[in-house]
Order: sequence, then structure tokens, then C-alpha cells
Amino acid sequence: MAIADELKKTLTDPTPLYFAAGTADLAVQQAKKVPGLIEQLRAEAPARIEAVKNTDPKVVQDKAREAQEAVTAKVAEVLGAFDPKKLGESAQDLALRGVGVAAEYAVRAKETYDKVAEHGEQAVRAWRGEVAEEIVDIAEAVEPEPVVVAVVPAPAEAEPVDEAPAAEDKPAAKRTSARKSTAKKAAAAPDDAS
Repeated sequence: MAIADELKKTLTDPTPLYFAAGTADLAVQQAKKVPGLIEQLRAEAPARIEAVKNTDPKVVQDKAREAQEAVTAKVAEVLGAFDPKKLGESAQDLALRGVGVAAEYAVRAKETYDKVAEHGEQAVRAWRGEVAEEIVDIAEAVEPEPVVVAVVPAPAEAEPVDEAPAAEDKPAAKRTSARKSTAKKAAAAPDDAS
């Protein structure tokens, strides 16, 4: 039963669909920015091309050598400080840090997933035109409930009412059907006895 309930819950959960809708909506929003970026690149391209053309190759080679020497020095420093005893401790420390970082990324991923799913739900409502209905729902929730006040008439100290004329105005209710059925039963009973 628990597996069936869990499966039913999973299949009826709309969150993955909202996540997909939110992702699509965010992609459309980003795609709308592309023409502006292309225009910006077109405007900046001639200046960047000109800067590359005017760059001296010797300066680039010198910077590459400096970077290579800095990397080589760092590698030599790390390898020089290599101690087998500390390696085990460092491995444990790195493993624990890795678990912590993985847990942090899992929490962030869940938060991002929920945010995108919420954005998708809002996008789907907007696509369906349900945003107006939601505003109405909010307005109904905010409005106070009407208070029903029962009005009890005060006892009137008027003259006593005569009930006889009221009885004459109303026609008497007919109960002939009950009498007939009883009479039929009484008439049928002696015939059955013979």
C-alpha cells in the first residue's frame, strides 16, 4: 500500500511539470535578450579586432612565459612540501570537505528547483489567465466575513389575537387517504378470516 500511495503521489505531483514550464519561460526571457547582445557585440567587434591587430606578439610571448614560470614555481613548492604522513590527513580532510560541499550544493539545487517550479507555476497561471482568478481569491480571503445579526422581535403588548377567524380562513386539511387505507385494511381482514 505504501508503495502504491508513494507512486500515486509521485505521478500526481505537478512540481516537475511546473519546473519544466519555469525553465521554458526563463529560457524565453533569456532568448529575448540575445538580439541586444548581438548588437552590442557588433558595435564592440571592430574595436576588439583592432586591439588584437595592434598587439605586439613579443609582449604576448613574454606574458605567457611569466605565467608558465609562475605555474612551475607553484608546482615545485607543492611537491617540495609533500609529506607522506600529512597526505593521509589531507585526504581525510578533503573527503570531509567534499561531503560538506556536496550537501551544500544539494540544498542549493533543491532551493533552485523549488524557485524555478514556483516561477513555472506562476507562468502557467499567466498562460491560462488564472492570475485574475488568484487576485479574486486573495480579495475574498482579505474581505471580512459578513456578520449575521439575528433580529428577535420584541414581545408585543398588543391586544390578544382571536384565533377563531384564522381557523375559518384556512381550508381543512384532507386526510382521506389515511382513512381509506385503514378502511380497506379493516374490510379486507374479515374476508381473509372466512
